[in-house]
Amino acid sequence: KNSIGVMVWGCFCNNRIGPLVLVEGTLNSDRYIELLEEHLLPFLNNLNIENCIFQDDNASCHASKKTKSWKESNLNENFPWPAQSPDLNPIENLWDFLEKRIRKHRPRPTNKSDFFALLKSEWDKIPECYLIKLVNSMPNRVKAVIDSKGNPTKY
Repeated sequence: KNSIGVMVWGCFCNNRIGPLVLVEGTLNSDRYIELLEEHLLPFLNNLNIENCIFQDDNASCHASKKTKSWKESNLNENFPWPAQSPDLNPIENLWDFLEKRIRKHRPRPTNKSDFFALLKSEWDKIPECYLIKLVNSMPNRVKAVIDSKGNPTKY
C-alpha cells in the first residue's frame, strides 16, 4: 500500500515481468488464491518453462492452510520461507525500484486510477537486466540469511 491507498500484486520470473494487478479490498486467502489462479498461472503457462520456484512471504493470506494446500496442488515448487526473513524475496527490491521511479514523476498522481496507471506504465518499463540481476542474487541472499542466522542482511 502507499499514501493513495493502492494495493497491488505483481510477479516476475527470470527476465520476464509478470502482470501487475490492482487489489481491491482486503487480501485474504480466498482472494490471494484467486489472484494466483487468474494471473500467476497464466503468466507461468505462457513462459512455457518446466521448473519454476514460486516465492512469496509469510503474510497470513500466503501462509494459511488453504493457500498452502492450493500451492502444493498447483505450483511445482514453493520456496521455503524462514520466519522474519523478507531479505530473501527479490520482489521487495523490485517494489523499491518502482517506488523510486514513481517518486520522480511530476506531477504526482492524486487519485487511485492515475496512480495505478503510472505504476503500470513504470512496471512495464522495468529493464530485463534488472530482473536477471535480482534472480542471480538469490544464492547470495540465501547464504547471507544462513550466515546471519536469520538476522537482517544487506538485502
